[in-house]
Amino acid sequence: MEEKKYASFETEYRVRPDDIDMFQHVHSSKYMDYVMAARYEHMEDFYGMGMEKFLELGFGWVVRKVHLDYKRPLIMGDYFLVRTAIETISEKGCRVIFTITNKSTGKVSCDGWFDYVMIDIKTGKGLRIPEEIIGHYTK
Repeated sequence: MEEKKYASFETEYRVRPDDIDMFQHVHSSKYMDYVMAARYEHMEDFYGMGMEKFLELGFGWVVRKVHLDYKRPLIMGDYFLVRTAIETISEKGCRVIFTITNKSTGKVSCDGWFDYVMIDIKTGKGLRIPEEIIGHYTK
């Protein structure tokens, strides 16, 4: 069976003062924020189905599991690129892979993945992803 390929998208950001920790580099928790912000933008800008549309339909995406692999720090003022892509879609969720790259050096600062589960907002329970939603990701 042929494995599906999903598009990847990239967004540029800059490290802000409130991203910096006591060691003068980006705090580890901010990398998750960067990926979540990029994913929010990518859903709207590239897939044409933003989070607001999911909420209107009574659906939500929640993070089930995350893996972050820190390679090298980002520091104040660095411009960086966040690239995300769906790696796999199952009947109840998906895995989104990401890479955060320092724009000036071209080196990876952090990469990894997020496992998301689709839920019914009213019940908070996981549910099967409707085919028409999967269609937005496979265009």
